[in-house]
Amino acid sequence: MPSASFKAWLRPLLLALAGAAATLALAPAPASALELGPVSKLPLPRYVSLKSARVNARIGPGRDYQVTWLYLRPGLPVEVIQEFGLWRRIRDSEGSEGWVYHSLLSGERTSIAAPWLKGKATMIDVHNNPALDAPLVARLEPGVVSRVKECRTGWCEIEASERHGYVRQEDIWGVYPNESFD
Repeated sequence: MPSASFKAWLRPLLLALAGAAATLALAPAPASALELGPVSKLPLPRYVSLKSARVNARIGPGRDYQVTWLYLRPGLPVEVIQEFGLWRRIRDSEGSEGWVYHSLLSGERTSIAAPWLKGKATMIDVHNNPALDAPLVARLEPGVVSRVKECRTGWCEIEASERHGYVRQEDIWGVYPNESFD
C-alpha cells in the first residue's frame, strides 16, 4: 500500500496528465492530418463558408440545444472541426465555436483579410500578380471578406468588392499555411 506522501506526490501528477490527455483529445487535428469526418468523409479540420444570411450556432449538435451565436453574413469563412450526424462544429476567425446544420455551410472558399489586425491603422495589399513587387490593384481593410479562387506557393488569388488580385497567404484567415488548391 503506497504511503500518504507518495499519494500526495502522485495525485497532482495524475491530474495534470489527465488534463493534458483531455486537451489533446479535444484539440482539432492539424491541416496536414488525414482525419476524415465520419459522415462527410471530408478532411477535418477544413475551411468552408456560411451559405445563409442567418446561421444559428448552438452549444450542441441538434435543434434542442441553445443558440449561442447568430451569424448574419453569408460567405463568412469558418473552420469545420468536428462532425456529428448532419451537424458540424465550427470555429470562426475570432475563435468562437458552435454547432451548425450542414446545409447552412458551403464548400465555397472565402477568407477574411487579417482579422487579427482589426482596428489597427493598416491595410492588406492586393497585387495584380503573386509577387511583392507587382503593382497594387487594391488595399483591403482588416476584416474584409473575399472569395478565394486558388492558393499556390504562399499566394492566394482573391475577389473582393469586384476587385481581383493576389494576397499573401499569411495575410488572410480561411486558408491553411502552405495549402494549395484551385
